[in-house]
Amino acid sequence: MNINWYPGHMKKTKESIKKNLTLVDIVYELVDARIPISSQNPDIDEIIGEKPRIKLLNKSDLADQNFNLEWQNYFKEKGIHSVLIDAVHSKGLKELLDLTYKLTENKRKQLLRKGIKKRPIRIMILGIPNVGKSTLINSLSKRKGAKVGNKPGVTKANQWIKIKGDLELLDTPGILWPKFEDKEVGLNLAFTGAIKDELLDIDSLAVKLVERLNLISSEYIKNRYKVEVDGKDPHDIIMEIGKKRGAMISGGEVDFSRVSSIIIDEFRKGKIGRITLERPVDL
Repeated sequence: MNINWYPGHMKKTKESIKKNLTLVDIVYELVDARIPISSQNPDIDEIIGEKPRIKLLNKSDLADQNFNLEWQNYFKEKGIHSVLIDAVHSKGLKELLDLTYKLTENKRKQLLRKGIKKRPIRIMILGIPNVGKSTLINSLSKRKGAKVGNKPGVTKANQWIKIKGDLELLDTPGILWPKFEDKEVGLNLAFTGAIKDELLDIDSLAVKLVERLNLISSEYIKNRYKVEVDGKDPHDIIMEIGKKRGAMISGGEVDFSRVSSIIIDEFRKGKIGRITLERPVDL
């Protein structure tokens, strides 16, 4: 599968981020806890430079708990601050805010010395599409101030959003990068919904996903769908799942596209299990 997506507005967003970086005190970089490397934009390190940053491992509730800790240790060894969060259920936000105040303490002291007492801490939120930026903003602000969608590309322009206390957020549209050098990166992004499904071959993607899940542990498919997987081709496994689910078309044939969509959707929602697709040990 040749997976690529770089809408025109993403190039403009990158330029806008560089311009607005001087306006903020700290950067939140959201990544998907299931694919912390694939979901980080390699351009962001260059863009952010020395600006204080916290890496937010979002959707941590969908990722394997043990591997969540592995990733936190990995980033700690790299000198990168990280926090596990579940933006949908507002988990990890207190730890995030405590760390934010800690990392911006010197900045706030500088402002006080200049006689500036009420200037809010300004935060820029960065991340690839569909990683949960708008959901995080809504959880922090306790209001539905930002558009949220289950499709990538909902946020199309920068917007400042005040939240409780002395914090102010600058949201930005999600940005990918022009070319995925590693095809596994493209697949990981497609599996987790960072690329619009309309741009993908869902049938082929489901075959690749079943293949990947079986490599991690055959128990995921066995336990969820009650089908035998040992020694079977991913295509045949999907056919068996279709029969189990009654996803049939006229003539008694399995509706392969329907089953493929079911498997991908259930993976993304965590119904197949808490699954991490990348581990630090693989780097």
